[in-house]
Amino acid sequence: MSVLTDTALQARIDGLQAASIAQEAETNRYFSERAKKGDLSWDGLDAAANRFMADKLVALEPIKAEFCHMLCRALRATRVVEIGTSYGVSTLYLADAVRANGGGVVIGTEYEPAKAAAARASFEAAGVAHLIDLREGDLRETLKDLEGPIDFVLMDIWTEMARPALELVHPHLRPGAVIVADNTTGFRHAYRHFFEFVAEPKNGLTTMTLPFDGGLEMVVKG
Repeated sequence: MSVLTDTALQARIDGLQAASIAQEAETNRYFSERAKKGDLSWDGLDAAANRFMADKLVALEPIKAEFCHMLCRALRATRVVEIGTSYGVSTLYLADAVRANGGGVVIGTEYEPAKAAAARASFEAAGVAHLIDLREGDLRETLKDLEGPIDFVLMDIWTEMARPALELVHPHLRPGAVIVADNTTGFRHAYRHFFEFVAEPKNGLTTMTLPFDGGLEMVVKG
């Protein structure tokens, strides 16, 4: 049973998830071949990889997105930040949760203009555009003017941007705020700078790796 009660929204998400899954074989093949050549870096994608990924949905798995929806409902979240919107699949879950909580805003971030345009069209069609502030461009610029208190953060982005994003949102987190970061088991080394920030006592964060596929980090602000 889905956490969503809006059947039209669920149908839209199902279609986007199917499109994302259809791209996975090509994506896996590309990175497998690059890995065999030894020309991939833990510290970020190069220009060729970024071009390859420019039209890929890489949607958060449904079970993880539903978990985030439930967390937002439990937190009564009304100010949510999503770092890495892509085509906006998980954004739809977050917006639905905020709507169920009585309204608020999901602040999204997306670097690729084509993805941002597609996401905005989807938000309009789903009837949740009024709940979403999608900021297009480099997150190190677009998240500079955040305002708190932030209740929940979803981080589903290339790992080299994880720490810069965390540094920007951290000052605005309310006590008890939750950050969820995807694929922290599969890319533990690549997330090392993120975990260094989380582990710094002065930042007041505690974390646990949840046993979802690839690992899902749940970080709580004290």
